[in-house]
Amino acid sequence: MKEPVVQLSEAEYRDVWERFDAEFAFRPSMNPATWPSIKEPLDSVTWSLASLDDDPGYERLDRLVEVVEKGLAACVPPQGTLFALDWQHASFRFSPHLVRGSEQERWPLSPYPDGDYYIYLSEDFLTGSFSHPWEESLCLFGHGLLDFVSAEIDDILGSSVRRSGLPPHRA
Repeated sequence: MKEPVVQLSEAEYRDVWERFDAEFAFRPSMNPATWPSIKEPLDSVTWSLASLDDDPGYERLDRLVEVVEKGLAACVPPQGTLFALDWQHASFRFSPHLVRGSEQERWPLSPYPDGDYYIYLSEDFLTGSFSHPWEESLCLFGHGLLDFVSAEIDDILGSSVRRSGLPPHRA
């Protein structure tokens, strides 16, 4: 990629979302009876984001974003890219190793859902994150990513609410 962040063309946007819908059985909904809104992968852990409601200086939120971004970047080769998907809005392909410096562009979107579903995906769709704005949850998936970040995310958010799509006592 010549640019560190590139907006997906309409055709690529459609292709990536169709593949995501098919592989993750995406079901957008504000209805708790239908959550989780994706088929969470076997290698996944989901945390509630509700504890961040009591974070007046956004210190834990900033730490969460930093940990997830570092973890995702660690799972992508130096020349590799990630998708940053924003449901029903512009979505991007970007190089995590070429963003976030003082002179560089920032990561598109955030692991924290700001009113919409935000998704980061590796090119093979095996590693990434899915943040749900109404459930107030963050699902991270991919063995390498979980190995890299789980302990720190537990410190920031507390115990997980699901593993492999199931409550912890059933996973």
